Amino acid sequence: MATYERVDYGSDDGAQLGATDGKIAFYGRTPVVIRPYSSAVHASSAASVSSSFGATQLAILQEIQTTLIGLGIWATV
Repeated sequence: MATYERVDYGSDDGAQLGATDGKIAFYGRTPVVIRPYSSAVHASSAASVSSSFGATQLAILQEIQTTLIGLGIWATV
């Protein structure tokens, strides 16, 4: 039987790991700070103008981006 440690201690608000200028890592990787925002790279509209992406590929890219933003991994400002 597996046992788990909760980091949110049952809070309805969830848990926050790190700060905007702090470092964080997962799965044994080296901790790093959040990457700086670049509109040329991070704006979803930048990907939608590429002729090398079809609608399906763009939808996948936007889903990954939304997930990373939700996790606080993708820079938004």
